[in-house]
Amino acid sequence: MTIEILFEDGEALVINKPAGLPVDRPRRGGPCLADHWEQLKLGFQRPPMPVHRLDTDTSGCLLLARNPKALKRFNKAFEDRLVGKSYLAVLDGHPNGEGGTIEMALSKISSAEKGWRMIAAKKGKNAISHWELLQKIGEGDRTRSLIRFRPETGRTHQLRVHALKGLGAPLLGDPVYGPVHGQNRGAGRTMLHAEGIIVGREGRPDIVAVAPFPEDFVRAGLSEPEGGPVPPTLPQPADG
Repeated sequence: MTIEILFEDGEALVINKPAGLPVDRPRRGGPCLADHWEQLKLGFQRPPMPVHRLDTDTSGCLLLARNPKALKRFNKAFEDRLVGKSYLAVLDGHPNGEGGTIEMALSKISSAEKGWRMIAAKKGKNAISHWELLQKIGEGDRTRSLIRFRPETGRTHQLRVHALKGLGAPLLGDPVYGPVHGQNRGAGRTMLHAEGIIVGREGRPDIVAVAPFPEDFVRAGLSEPEGGPVPPTLPQPADG
């Protein structure tokens, strides 16, 4: 497997993470991104380090730092919500509306039957996602939609829960939040794609990367948005 490089300079890489490849080594063992560190050194002595995480099924833009100082700066940018991100998602159904903002606190629960998952909870951590409807296809119980999410926060499984509870339909192929636990509805994975990322830097050009439209989205019947991938914008600093 060759990992596609979307952005490269002396302190950062953005790769197009393949769907199905975990960032960290699973407890049961098996392939992960660490298997590709030698390839991703690209002449540097040390391997790059992931700044954030994407779920195993999620494809698309993943930011890597090429030295510890850069990692520290990028981590702070994420903590301060100074990173812009956009995601494409295939909804297993049609949403309630054409676009808007979902603000919903999330909390982690666990059960012997279903394992751990995130739920909407008043005492959870606040999570905010902006969204827009790009395409609707199908009819009856085979309807699907292409959604663009622009999350303000980065909570675990945020977009998956916001799709189900905020838009009224889960992501296609989601085995945890889908209509029946464990069913993938004909998809090979949870259909979520990190379309773009932007990180502002003092004294350097912004890190900007966009990932190609996934082939399995096309096989699911969805079309690439007109104009191709759209780079996200930098978040505006909070007043005060």
